[in-house]
Amino acid sequence: MSGPLSGVKVVDFSRVLAGPLCARTLLDLGATVTKVEPPRPDVTRFALPSAGGISGYYAQQNAGKRNVSLDLNVPGARELALRLCDEADIVVENFRAGALAYFGLDYATLAARNPRLIYASITGYGQGGPWRSRMAYAPTVQAEAGFTANSLRHYGEALIAERTDGLSHADVYSGLQGVIAILAALHSREKSGRGQSIDIAMAATLMAVNERAHVDLSDADLGAEPALMGSTDCPFFKGPQGQTFTVASSLVGSLTFRLYLAAMRRADLAHDARFSSAEARRQNLPALHAIVQAWILTFSDMAALDAQFDEAKIAMGEIRTLRELAASEWGEYWGAVQEVSDRQGGAIRLPGRPWRFSEDELEPLGPPAFQGEHNREVFAEVGFTEPEIEAYLESGALVVPRTRGAAATQTSGKSAS
Repeated sequence: MSGPLSGVKVVDFSRVLAGPLCARTLLDLGATVTKVEPPRPDVTRFALPSAGGISGYYAQQNAGKRNVSLDLNVPGARELALRLCDEADIVVENFRAGALAYFGLDYATLAARNPRLIYASITGYGQGGPWRSRMAYAPTVQAEAGFTANSLRHYGEALIAERTDGLSHADVYSGLQGVIAILAALHSREKSGRGQSIDIAMAATLMAVNERAHVDLSDADLGAEPALMGSTDCPFFKGPQGQTFTVASSLVGSLTFRLYLAAMRRADLAHDARFSSAEARRQNLPALHAIVQAWILTFSDMAALDAQFDEAKIAMGEIRTLRELAASEWGEYWGAVQEVSDRQGGAIRLPGRPWRFSEDELEPLGPPAFQGEHNREVFAEVGFTEPEIEAYLESGALVVPRTRGAAATQTSGKSAS
């Protein structure tokens, strides 16, 4: 791999989303990532939809990683894992606090053998403290960390019987915060020569990425005037050709209301008693929205409307699906979609990279690996001989499930399902 992290080796013990996304981002930046899977595989391998028998969900977080499969309950498997970590720059894991210590794969043990190792652990509430052992998934951490309460305030209590959001924000943000911390630790290692452990708590992450946290944490009376920043009052409108779009400026806020007046050439509305204050505008919001909506429908197309909004420093965005965005002129220009092999002659469409570098070239993403596909390759690289690898396969320490494709070529020795 080329890229800014070319030459960096990552061992990924994680599963599902937060950890795999963290490691996959490091891979996208050029690192070599080896995913370690137990006999019972990552549950996202079974998520639908799938292509060629490979889950799209699994592929999105794990494509391009090499894969080895170890049964740490079998004698000898721990030595395989230790040797792998001896050669690594980074370990990523997202088990409950202390889970890998049971197998002697905790930071203290690994760092004693490899002092330059950076060991990133992602959990719900951190490695210590009263909640260290609690189960944690994105919806439950989002509930604990104010995310769900904010959604209920914004969208209404009617949502309380349903999931307020279909996306796993706590996992995704924590995975990305893990990447940030790992990159900082790599920089620190350049100066000190030593690695370190990194404790990433999903609950703390959600607080840190909440740009309106100061509102909930403040004891001050903030009054009726909405915050000057944030998207809590961004309205939706119908465009002149039937599109639905949103505008990143509140109709209620005193500063942003003036932007609408400038865009519409309607300075007279500032003197309308219904709209003379933020509270008045909030009370008469349907009437104000109708005035703006009627003005929008005087335009012939969205481009002309966008130009006039832009002149008034108002940003607008059409409600699109990801497929529609990918097919747009911007999507074509950026390379918003990349395709990886589904191992059956077809392709899985995944998001493209979010960055471009002037001096580093990012390699195309490789296909998602079968479980245990790279057992022989990876452990030969860290010094095991072919007879030793064969013995580990025979004992079941190295696992290769019965599966089709490239992994099936590895089934010399004992096969475990």
